[in-house]
Amino acid sequence: MMTQAQAHIRVRDLTLRYGEKLIQQNLNFDVNNNDIFIIMGGSGCGKSTLLKHMIGLYQPAEGQIWVNNDSLWQVSESKRQRMMQHFGVSYQAGALVSSLTLAENVGMPLELYTKLSPKEVAELASLKLSMVGLAGFEAYYPAEISGGMLKRAALARAIALDPEILFFDEPSAGLDPLSARLLDDLILELSDSMKSTIVMVTHELASIFSIGNNSVFLDTETQTMLATGNPNLLLTDCENPKVQQFLRRGEVMNA
Repeated sequence: MMTQAQAHIRVRDLTLRYGEKLIQQNLNFDVNNNDIFIIMGGSGCGKSTLLKHMIGLYQPAEGQIWVNNDSLWQVSESKRQRMMQHFGVSYQAGALVSSLTLAENVGMPLELYTKLSPKEVAELASLKLSMVGLAGFEAYYPAEISGGMLKRAALARAIALDPEILFFDEPSAGLDPLSARLLDDLILELSDSMKSTIVMVTHELASIFSIGNNSVFLDTETQTMLATGNPNLLLTDCENPKVQQFLRRGEVMNA
């Protein structure tokens, strides 16, 4: 059984490639139990690519990703599929099915991976929507709600199966500052209520500093990680100029 101190996810000697194109190499970091872990770095450094490897969509060129005590790419295909059922994923664009209502979108994972009756699926979908502040919107279609509400609906679908680990790809992208802040607050609430480990790709400094308690910084030029740890501590203690430039860019913009 996993202890509080044991890393929930361990990334070891990871190299990511698209064909012959190197994306990142020599990645080594831990995501601890109940972390809100931030994958950060400049545009094009491979943040979303790393996330897709961590959720089991892409196989790494080298290295291993351990979830609890199992290597994601050394187990059988059937075991990997079972492991992935404990992941909840919210993609940058939401990826909701436009022809389905919000309740039907949230209910899809429940229909696929449980033996619940249609009534039970509907009740659970309604509960998950209420958890993200969308009670009463079950019958709405994605085109009928705002961008912020779409992000919340995508979160509701991601938590449908009460996952151990939640993966978010730029959850606040395209939102105004107030909506982004409300979404950050919701992520904190979900982390507290569900006791899930959260891994999140973001470049938003407000999110990085307000909700992240662990992180990895990916560099485009060297194609490897330059730092890992609490973003607020990296701001004060990390001497790497690229990390400092990234984390302090808000000061330049506000100067």
